[in-house]
This record gives sequence, C-alpha cells and structure tokens, in this order.
Amino acid sequence: MTDHPRIPLAGVLGHPVAHSRSPALHGYWLRRYGLKGFYIPMDIAPLDLAEAVRMLPKLGFVGVNVTIPHKEAMLQIADIITDRAALIGAANTLIFRKDGKIHADNTDGMGFVANLRQNAPHWQPSAGPAAVLGAGGAARAVVAALIEVGVPEIRIANRTRPRADALRSDFGAKVVVQDWSQAGAMMEDCATVVNTTSLGMTGKSDLHLSYDALSPQALVTDIVYTPLQTQFLIEAAARGCTTVDGLGMLLHQAAPGFERWFGQRPEVDEATRQAVLSA
Repeated sequence: MTDHPRIPLAGVLGHPVAHSRSPALHGYWLRRYGLKGFYIPMDIAPLDLAEAVRMLPKLGFVGVNVTIPHKEAMLQIADIITDRAALIGAANTLIFRKDGKIHADNTDGMGFVANLRQNAPHWQPSAGPAAVLGAGGAARAVVAALIEVGVPEIRIANRTRPRADALRSDFGAKVVVQDWSQAGAMMEDCATVVNTTSLGMTGKSDLHLSYDALSPQALVTDIVYTPLQTQFLIEAAARGCTTVDGLGMLLHQAAPGFERWFGQRPEVDEATRQAVLSA
C-alpha cells in the first residue's frame, strides 16, 4: 500500500453559504500557485455547528473561514482565541492545529485596512474623525482596526442605539454614539466614512441618508460588494469623494488563512480580483 501525504482541505462555514465568493477566491489561489488542496463551501445549521467543527480535523481539514451567522459562536467552540478576535467578539478564521486545538482569529479588520491602503494609498487615518454606519460584528472589526491605525475619533450610528452604546462601552472614549437620525449629519468634518450595514446590498433596502455634510476630501468605503458600486458609493463619488468598494476587504481578509493552511502567502492583485468577479 502506497503511503500518500494527506491533501489539505479548507472551506467556509455559513448558513446559508451558497452566495460566498470565498471558494472562487481560494480555488483561484490554489491553481495559481500549483498547490494541492481543496476549499469547500459548507452549509451548517447553528445547532450542528459545534459537532461539525470538531469533526473537520478528523476529515483532513486544516482550517476554515467562518461567515454569518457563526462568527460569534466560534468563540464558544475554539480552544485558543486571539486578542483581536476576543475584542471584536467574533472569529472569521479557524486554524486546526496539529496538537488538536482549534485556534480562532479575526482578520476582518486587517482586510478592511489593507483594502483602503491598496486602493486609496493617500488615505491618512489620523487626518480626522471617522463615521461608521452600523454596530454589528463587521462594525466591531472596523472600529478595532480604525483605532489601531490612529483614527482620533469614531462616530457611530446604528438603527438600534443599544448596540452602538455597547460598542462604545467595549472600545472606549474614542467612540462617540449618535442617533440613527443623525447619521448624515455626523459625517461633517470626517476624513473616513464607512458603511458596515447590509443596506444597499443586492436584495436589501437602500441606505437613505443626507449627504450634505459629507466633505469632498473624505474617503468613503462600503463593505458591501454586491453590487460593487452601491448607491452609497455613487452618492459619495458624485460629491468628489475618493471611494473604495468592499471586494478588496474580502480578498485581503482571506490571505492570512490561506497562508496558514496551504503554506503560501497569496498576492492580492487585479488578477485575483478579476478571478473572483468572473466566477
């Protein structure tokens, strides 16, 4: 009997998960670098999550990405949790270690910043306040990243204010909470403006705001990438703002996991972007 090395498996866990672009992205990188491995979408219901995750290493999985609605639950399942995953309160990347332990991390904030630095290289985080729309898991990752890169003040508005208040409680005095009715007005003097809500996404309601206070010097970004050009970005561009779509965040947040699982740091470039868009 021939002893073949085990082919590494990775994937994405979600419920649903058929919409995910991650299999196209990781599949492209595996082909590009000539690596052995497979990346598989897995639709797992919340009640089955813990049992399924603990079984994956036995099936040959070296790690997985995690998407909605499982990111928060992973902190109850993982054996080792990075500081940033604990601070954000969610994990999007799991590594199954050789000692059997499950290592949970969150690379969403890193992906968010890397996307801005690549596509708006003149962006200066310290140039002024940031306005963040939304207070969910994505907002928590974005706020943690903005604080880390030196944004002096972060204004947050969410449709349900208690979630925004909880975020301020966790992240401290740099966070200033505004009522949702003031979401447009809070963009005044902001150097960075971010939509972390699903408003404007294909199949969702539009994001209705007044843009009168938005400075033409602001960098405006939307973590939504379907469509690539949301109405939020279109409105900002019409006012002269630099805009960055959300696809790059998806690409950059994926790179650290791919490197840990398959041993190759992938390049995030235009070819990668086009491979995902054409999938």
